[in-house]
Amino acid sequence: MLRLRAICPFSWRMFQFRPFSFEPLISQMTKSTDEEQIFDLIEKNKAILTEEQVGCAFSMLWQFQRQKISLLKNVEYIREHPQFLTLQDLATTKMEFMNDTTLVNVLYITQQFGIKAHDPLIEALVTEAWRRLERFDISVLSKFSSCLVDQHLYFSPLMGEIADIVNRNLESIQDLRSLSVLMVNISSLISQRFQEQLVNKTELLFDTIDPSQVNTARRIVQFLRNIKYSYYPLLERCNQVFLSNMNHLDLDFISKILSLYHSLQFYNFQFFLMAKKRLTEMIPLFDHPANFVKLLVALGPLAGPQEKDRLKSTILLMSEELTSQQALAVMEAMEEMESRNSHLIKKIASILCKHLDNYKPVELLRITQTLIFLHFQSKDFFVKLRELLISYLKVSVVPSEIALLVCALSMLPSPHLDEARISQIEAVLPQCDLSDLNDFATSVLRCIQYDHTYLDSTPGKQLKLLQKLDYHGRQRLQKCNDLNLLWKEVKSLKGDWFAHSLLEETVVTLQRLMDEINYMNIAGIASFISRSNYLSTSLLDRIASVVVQQIEKIHPFAILGVILPFCALNYDPPQRDEFFGTCIQHLNSHLSKLDPIMLVFLGSSLATIEYFPENLLKAIFNIKFLAKLDSQLEHTGSMNGAQQQIYKMLAEVLGGINFVKASVLTPYYYTIGFECILDKRKNPLPYGSHNLTLGKLPKIHSESNTQIAGSRLPPGAEKIALEFLDSRAFCRNTPHLKGKSAMKKRHLEILGYHVIQIPHFEWNSMALSTKGARMDYLRERIFGAGKSDRCFY
Repeated sequence: MLRLRAICPFSWRMFQFRPFSFEPLISQMTKSTDEEQIFDLIEKNKAILTEEQVGCAFSMLWQFQRQKISLLKNVEYIREHPQFLTLQDLATTKMEFMNDTTLVNVLYITQQFGIKAHDPLIEALVTEAWRRLERFDISVLSKFSSCLVDQHLYFSPLMGEIADIVNRNLESIQDLRSLSVLMVNISSLISQRFQEQLVNKTELLFDTIDPSQVNTARRIVQFLRNIKYSYYPLLERCNQVFLSNMNHLDLDFISKILSLYHSLQFYNFQFFLMAKKRLTEMIPLFDHPANFVKLLVALGPLAGPQEKDRLKSTILLMSEELTSQQALAVMEAMEEMESRNSHLIKKIASILCKHLDNYKPVELLRITQTLIFLHFQSKDFFVKLRELLISYLKVSVVPSEIALLVCALSMLPSPHLDEARISQIEAVLPQCDLSDLNDFATSVLRCIQYDHTYLDSTPGKQLKLLQKLDYHGRQRLQKCNDLNLLWKEVKSLKGDWFAHSLLEETVVTLQRLMDEINYMNIAGIASFISRSNYLSTSLLDRIASVVVQQIEKIHPFAILGVILPFCALNYDPPQRDEFFGTCIQHLNSHLSKLDPIMLVFLGSSLATIEYFPENLLKAIFNIKFLAKLDSQLEHTGSMNGAQQQIYKMLAEVLGGINFVKASVLTPYYYTIGFECILDKRKNPLPYGSHNLTLGKLPKIHSESNTQIAGSRLPPGAEKIALEFLDSRAFCRNTPHLKGKSAMKKRHLEILGYHVIQIPHFEWNSMALSTKGARMDYLRERIFGAGKSDRCFY
């Protein structure tokens, strides 16, 4: 009896502080219809709330929040409510009793309500979660990693521990949804080998997800973007998920996918077509600047003329309400749309000017690039922009930031680098990668060109700086001993400095490391060779060898990029038939999936080397395919300065503009620069009336699709095709004619033309430095004896 009496006071205290059952209070919370009811329950029961009930209260508040339209306003109301503060205090005292799921869920929700990372509750929750890290299951671990991302802890030791846990347990993970979250969150920390393991694991698990799980597919694409890996098999499978759910995708989702595809250089015509249709349907739905700006950015580059006009007229009406970031997004969208709406440009520029002091250095560069592209002119705006760039530059110590600030300054009117800025650049050169060096060199060259053109001087210090840039660029290449690291630096390099100063050294380095070329990097290396116009037979032979040996590991959609340098540079590897045969055989079962324009481009590329696979020709020459192709084709064009010059001289040589045609469309749809007709005595024959404004293409003159060009001519007469070949028609390191121009010459001859090719290195040579010499050159080429002369093979 005494024992029973001794127990009774303890039992009574327990009943005072803990309800008989957890269910009634949790049930009341889950049946609540708004936040006030939750707060009322907290106030009445704060003395007896358990860790499960605290977790439930947080979950219900977040559930109500997600249903709100005005999110920001409601977040502030919840965060400042007295009972929310009470709930935070309860979470602090009860967190060690919470289960793992509740603990991380409370951390996630408090962050969503805007509680700062330095708040004691957040710090305590993170510390407790870190203590339990090894025991978290995959779903809890993924949610916790997202909480760390919200705190920008991408490179923290804690995120590193999470990456290690994923690495150790990867084989046993079967939940692709949670794994995809982790992949995105740890992508900044992991090695290339771990990246490959994650890609392989994703492929194995992909069929386990429901086809409606678009967010999982989106995260997979985001992971590939983060690691800069355009892995076609996964991109294709994710793309199919997006296509099958297109009618349910909202503006934010489509915008995100378009941005990711752009970064990965992944193009799928069906997705872009369906996205354009879906986004166009949304135009009448948005009347708030925030959403409409997103729509403009996503739809603008895809839209047709009428949709573009609707977008621009609507955004003009909203322009006064735009924030600084929205104005920048609109201006960049106008660049993508190649808009020349001067009224809208001036309006958006005025908003940018008003907020100019608030932009970061990288945003100032984007503003500069966009306004220069759109031909915006305002002395006051550019003076203010220059002063701001210089003020940032004076305090900057990061090489990449200094490079982008100098780049922006060099694009402004009257670019100039003073001694202080030159010294600042020289000081960081040893820390620069090739991209930074290229940016500096491009900027210096702009300044030198301005000084030489307008000031009739070339400052010696700028030339010395250019020499130092050359030196550091060559040093970095010579010290490189890893092909993948080299590729990361050179793949996006372009411009005169790189082409003239570092391209040859880069090719030498690639040759030195070419044993590292494999199925993963082969498409990128091949693409670089195509862009560079540099004929390196040893590199191309290595690429051909890798393709033959590792063809099963190379995705069919990468084959076009691999073939391209051989076609573009007009080069046959030693194992020509085996190489091209292997490539085409690997592609055969995927021809129907290729984008129509890419398929035609593949056929055209192979034709340059006189390779005509039967299955490829059948895939192209059928009515269904040609109908798809028609929907993609667009035509634009203009004459460059050299073409205008040649056109004027041809008119003089031949006796007037009625003796020469420009931009002639031949049978089978070749466009040739100029055409004239000579009778059997080599006298020019006139055409009909001409009306050509120089700089603009005339209405294209066309012949019958079915008749050979010579069949309509007087007896003994011949048609002459004159083609000006600029530097793009030749390999960069040798006057070797590239495959496309060589094939075009062959085809025009089959059509009955006498083909005269005018290479740029002849037209611009010292021997032809006067108008008279050029006139004599044209007369000799046109009226001289012999057929289709001068071959530049």
